[in-house]
Amino acid sequence: MESTAADAMPDDTDLTPQAPEPEQAPAESNGETSTEPAAAEPNPVLELALKDLQDRRDALQVEITALASRKEQLETELKANFAGQSDAIARRVKGFQEYLGGALQDLVQSVENLELVVQPMVVQPSPLDQAADNSAAPEKSGESTPPPAVADTFSPDETLIRQTLERFLKQPDVYADPWNLRRSIDARDTALLEDWFFNQGGRGAQPSRGTRPRNILVSAALIAVIGELYGDQFQCLVLAGGPERLGEWRRGLQDALGLGREDFGPSSGIVLFERPEALVERADRLEERGEVPLILIDAAERSVAIPVLQFPLWLAYAAGPGERLDDDDLL
Repeated sequence: MESTAADAMPDDTDLTPQAPEPEQAPAESNGETSTEPAAAEPNPVLELALKDLQDRRDALQVEITALASRKEQLETELKANFAGQSDAIARRVKGFQEYLGGALQDLVQSVENLELVVQPMVVQPSPLDQAADNSAAPEKSGESTPPPAVADTFSPDETLIRQTLERFLKQPDVYADPWNLRRSIDARDTALLEDWFFNQGGRGAQPSRGTRPRNILVSAALIAVIGELYGDQFQCLVLAGGPERLGEWRRGLQDALGLGREDFGPSSGIVLFERPEALVERADRLEERGEVPLILIDAAERSVAIPVLQFPLWLAYAAGPGERLDDDDLL
């Protein structure tokens, strides 16, 4: 029997290559797997740390509240205790600044006028020796001449002095020339100056007028009168032991007499001193040149140096028992 190729191959045989069947996934376990996270268990260490931080925060809050309260209390105390002294401190600083500027300028002028050649020393007889010689001379000649009274020193110029003082009682002349009084004084001021001129002969102490500015105003009137009498042949020497006081004197005299900074210095009209020794030395040099020193002593000075008493013109202000003119007591 002949067999054909068609008979050899079955009819339902498909020659197309078949894809391998995918492997089946392993069977799932019967237990169900949960996709939700398990609940976190409480951490005692974390809770303890948070509690400690909370306690510290509360303690800091209490300290901040206490410090804020203390700050408000300190601000209140500063306003109550310091506000009243701020003006006095500002005046002291301003006065020291002005005095320092003037002192430096005076120092420069003093260096420029410094004499490098040693001058021969001239010893002058004491006023007591001169008085003894004068008293011995009449005994030899048989004649006695009484010395002039101190109160009569300004008698020849009494009319001019009184007229000038009466003019100062009127309205102030703010446009007056320099070295003339631009302010007005009262009757008590003129009474003080009249007693100094005609009873003390230009040498003595007078009671303070109560405040340093008032004493400076009276001194400005005195400087104006002395200027009428002596012209440019006098120099005013002010003794006030402290830069703050000297600053007040400089400002007061500038305002009352219409002066400038150039009027204060060793070679100008007014010289300021902290120590009496320097003032006496300057007054001696003025007398050697034939000029007249006018010495003004601040009420804060507790005493008058003995060498000052030898000069012809000096006025010291005596502070009253209840008067406080020492700037150091303000602080």
